[in-house]
Amino acid sequence: MSDTKQTEQKPSRRKFLAAAATGTVGAVAAGFPMIAAAQAGPISMRWQSTWPAKDIFHEYALDFAKKVNDMTGGDLKIEVLPAGAVVPAFGLLEAVSKGTLDGGHGVLGYHYGKQNALALWNSGPAFGMDANMLLAWHKYGGGAELLAKLYASIGITTVQSFLYGPMATQPLGWFKKPVTKPEDFKGLKFRTNGLAIDLFTAMGAAVNALPGGEIVPAMDRGLLDAAEFNNATSDRLLGFADVSKVCMLQSYHQSAETFEIMFNKPKYDALPAKMRAIIAGAVEAASADMSWKAIDRYSKDYIELQTKDKVKFYKTPDAVLQKQLTLWSEIMDKKSAENPLFKEIAASQRAFAERAVKWDQDTYVSRRMAVSHFFGGKKAAAAPKKKG
Repeated sequence: MSDTKQTEQKPSRRKFLAAAATGTVGAVAAGFPMIAAAQAGPISMRWQSTWPAKDIFHEYALDFAKKVNDMTGGDLKIEVLPAGAVVPAFGLLEAVSKGTLDGGHGVLGYHYGKQNALALWNSGPAFGMDANMLLAWHKYGGGAELLAKLYASIGITTVQSFLYGPMATQPLGWFKKPVTKPEDFKGLKFRTNGLAIDLFTAMGAAVNALPGGEIVPAMDRGLLDAAEFNNATSDRLLGFADVSKVCMLQSYHQSAETFEIMFNKPKYDALPAKMRAIIAGAVEAASADMSWKAIDRYSKDYIELQTKDKVKFYKTPDAVLQKQLTLWSEIMDKKSAENPLFKEIAASQRAFAERAVKWDQDTYVSRRMAVSHFFGGKKAAAAPKKKG
């Protein structure tokens, strides 16, 4: 719905929601009884994602909005703009908390500068959990309550946060030549975000935390030597194959990451209870749909990158992976000593992971044997040969 049509409605839903934010809902409802009795027309919300319009991540944001719009029968209409349309990608949290935007779609690691413990939901060690397990911890292991506590500790009380969308383990990144040993990171101008900044800095890299749409231009101009973003589809759409032909697969820097859906809380709380329930259901529906779409699209673009874009994929050497784990232990100890909330959250994740990962490893049969049986002629990405 356009702003013109919205302002023609009497009474205005925007005025009602604004009244909710200032504690005058009762007065408005008393003045306009039809609002209290029933919906007075569609409610419009303007959102922004932290992703470029061409990225599949922005598509995921649009998918969520469509589910809500459809499930409410059009009573709630969410419009999602791409990164930079209203505020810069890293300014989303502040914009939603202040009501400049009604909501947004991003990741917790982009708020790293405000409180580093927020990045434990997107770029911490995860203690062997995959992203779906991380979401299980968030919903059933106390993570949601800890996130609310963490937000409150930095004065964020006007944001309603939902986590969803388990992401596949991310590649180590795109490089000029294959990475063969941990020392290859020394002096490397590298892009990452969240707690991975600490990890790659400890490996000797000079880290720059750029948002997604700025990475490839920076690599093209030589401002970055290498970078990681997320997945085969995003990386292909953003043009990584135009500036690099070497991609290293597998890493512990972001082995378990999820998306964050944010609402301005006063505007969210002003919604009818039924609509809030629909939103909660849409979050979980979108989470499942996103993970299924990811498998389909990422696997297709993984092939396209190799066949059409002539990208060479290599498995990250075990020596690099082991170095990451060693450094993770050191980083977690240091951050926990400095930040009591960081320590509390990390301990909660670790306790959940200890039982969940053991159950996972003991229960699930190895897929590698099945893959070897059915597709034995096709080799997996191999680690590059170490030189020197």
